[in-house]
Amino acid sequence: MTDQPPPPTPSPGSGEPDPSSPAGSPGPAGPPPGWGSGMPPAGPAGPPPGWDPAQSAWGAAPPPQGWAFPPTGGYPPGSGPYGGQPWYPGPPVGWYPPGYGFDPNDALVTPPGAGIGGWFNRCGGALRRGWRQLVPIMLLTQVLPAAVLSVVSLGLDPSAKWAAQAESTSTPALPDNFAAELLSLLVLLVGGSLVVGLVQAVGWAAGTWVITQQAAGQPASLESALRYGLRRALGLWGWTLLVSLLVGVGVCFCVLPGIYLAFALSMAGPVYLFERHNPIGRSFRMFHDRLGLLLGRVALVAVAVLVGTLIPGGLEGIGTSALGTDPFSSAGTAAGTVVVIGITAVLALPAHLAQMIGLLVTYAEQRAHEAPVNTAGLAAELG
Repeated sequence: MTDQPPPPTPSPGSGEPDPSSPAGSPGPAGPPPGWGSGMPPAGPAGPPPGWDPAQSAWGAAPPPQGWAFPPTGGYPPGSGPYGGQPWYPGPPVGWYPPGYGFDPNDALVTPPGAGIGGWFNRCGGALRRGWRQLVPIMLLTQVLPAAVLSVVSLGLDPSAKWAAQAESTSTPALPDNFAAELLSLLVLLVGGSLVVGLVQAVGWAAGTWVITQQAAGQPASLESALRYGLRRALGLWGWTLLVSLLVGVGVCFCVLPGIYLAFALSMAGPVYLFERHNPIGRSFRMFHDRLGLLLGRVALVAVAVLVGTLIPGGLEGIGTSALGTDPFSSAGTAAGTVVVIGITAVLALPAHLAQMIGLLVTYAEQRAHEAPVNTAGLAAELG
């Protein structure tokens, strides 16, 4: 017995077991901790957190200054989960996985959409980087052989002797030994052109190697370039002869087919150097797949080559004709003829550079339209 009153019986729903329940089973459980009853708490009423009286709805905190929706180009500077990143997810602009993708800063490959401006920039960049190696290569393999062939053919040209014989007789007749001298001249021109073409193939391959290596950030010495050119010259020369033959046959059919073949086969040389198979078929396919783009680029190269060769050729004709019909009849006029031909041949140097650089950059752009490619991949293909 005690004087204390019995403890109060817990009410059902308090979470305590009901003594009257069998086996001491718990009574009806109340709401778990943190569960609201749906009734506003007692006390002065007020808007819940986040309530926007202006919108009569729950809303977020006011946006930071400069925020706009929908986005107009990205997060404001310093805001967002990654400050300064573009709005759309993905890698930052200008970043590309190594060896894959289009790099707008590639020194040789003009990415799709860069337009004629990107093409000109890459042509100019190739010339700025490599002129110290390209100029000697072009002088040795393009200018010098062409000048030597011009001097030799002019010295052995029998037309002056034929003209003198025709003036000395009143009866029209063929000059003495006309057939033999004409055949000798043709053999000289054809054979000399073949030899010059082989030497020029060395320069084309060497110059292509220099431009590609430098664009990839690799060293490119003159000696290494010439070694590479000698290694690849024979194959390039053979395909160049076949292309020249096709173009010549096309010219015989009203000229226009020859012009078409010259444009359609303009990529045959680079295709051989980089891909080493089916240069003619690949060049045709490139030309027809992107007719407007390739036609425009090659037309610019053709204009540069025509202007760069016609002007020196005209100056050479004027200079040699001023020295007489037989400039090799004396030592003085012979020396003057050699000087004139040498100077005009050097003046044609920009045409050789424009042709090689323009066609190479055009080929790289065509490759970019077919699949992702960069200068490092093209340099690896050259071998």
